[in-house]
Amino acid sequence: MPRRALIVLALFAALFSTVSAPASAAVHGSCTISGCDAARTAYNGWRQLGFPTARAWHAWPYGQYNFAGGRFYNREGQLPAGHTFQEYDTHPRPRGAARDARRIVRDVTTGVVWYSPDHYATFYRII
Repeated sequence: MPRRALIVLALFAALFSTVSAPASAAVHGSCTISGCDAARTAYNGWRQLGFPTARAWHAWPYGQYNFAGGRFYNREGQLPAGHTFQEYDTHPRPRGAARDARRIVRDVTTGVVWYSPDHYATFYRII
């Protein structure tokens, strides 16, 4: 095999062998970062709507909408095992608009609620 082909093959092998698993999420017992107040406001809005469980857009004040994402499966195991979770967006927007990374996750089993500003890489307890 020509030397150039061996080099290319070695580069591809190195590229695919260095892919690592994502870092574990961090779970914090309180929330003092930017965005916590908005997450608490969103929690109160979802509470007034009765914490819908189906994935759907829901009317929000001032002509906006917010998305309830349905069940959160805790696949990474960062939150308590054996519990049931629902996830909700925190920032209203026009119906059908792109969703951002900010979510609240409600533990249906205990009522504890976490804010995740980075799509489940970090959790901050807000309730």
